Amino acid sequence: MPSRSRILFVCFVLGCLVVYVGLRHSPRQVMAQATIPANNATYAPAYTKDGDLEPPLQYREWIYLTSGLDMSYTPSANPNMSMFDNVFVNPEAYRSFLATGTWPDKTVMVLETRGASGKGSINKSGHFQSGSPMGLEIHVKDESRFPGKWAFFDVASETKATLFPQKATCYSCHAEHAAVDTTFVQFYPTLLPIAQKKGTLSQPYLKETAAEISK
Repeated sequence: MPSRSRILFVCFVLGCLVVYVGLRHSPRQVMAQATIPANNATYAPAYTKDGDLEPPLQYREWIYLTSGLDMSYTPSANPNMSMFDNVFVNPEAYRSFLATGTWPDKTVMVLETRGASGKGSINKSGHFQSGSPMGLEIHVKDESRFPGKWAFFDVASETKATLFPQKATCYSCHAEHAAVDTTFVQFYPTLLPIAQKKGTLSQPYLKETAAEISK
């Protein structure tokens, strides 16, 4: 039969072990571990045999960049329609931008538009986003696939995003006015300062900005 001192020693060791495990797995740590997504795989654009893009339906789990309200790059906007646009980018591209001030190959950006409502619940002024997405457009950087490195797609269904032809005005507009690598970083308030610091702002954008200041 074990001696009394040996029993006390074993109980002491077990007690220390319980405290150690408890400290390593506190409720806060367990909760933090539970919130880590199970799927940490990086996203890469996938295409159909016809050259269309398979839409990244998980885009709302990506990095949110900005929202715009009733923005239009032409004067022919419909004054009777009010909408928000939201921009998301795949996390890998976002982290690369933070480090370099520009976008890496395989960057995927999603523009989502939703209706802007003023009446609803307790709201008395201003606008909030409502309803299902009214439209989805995707901007993809795939240097080995597209002549200008970037391409635009219109999401037609959950399985198909149709490629905009290279002659579409969206290509020339982005090339002539975008702040960084044909993307409108000038409208992304958390990324514009990074591009300024890294010195990656495009010459067309710098000239355009200088012209506006001189007016």
